[in-house]
Amino acid sequence: MPPTSITSLRRALGLSQVEFGQLFGVHAMTVSKWERGLLSPTAYQLALMDQFQRTADQKKEQAQEQLKQLLVGAGVVAALVWLLGSGK
Repeated sequence: MPPTSITSLRRALGLSQVEFGQLFGVHAMTVSKWERGLLSPTAYQLALMDQFQRTADQKKEQAQEQLKQLLVGAGVVAALVWLLGSGK
């Protein structure tokens, strides 16, 4: 996982370097070094990051689908209100 992907994952999860480090049992300075490409996470840490990324992606897709359904539903309600209101 490239350093920029580590930073992107951490930000997508809404975590500080301290909080992200706590997930992996490392100091925030280690996270900083990962993000700058000075150190690399272990294979186990990379596997965890990959799982976190997949979960974050799934949650994002679910939220987008819910928003889409909400907007479609709001559009239907607005159309009904307009149709019912124009009959007066």
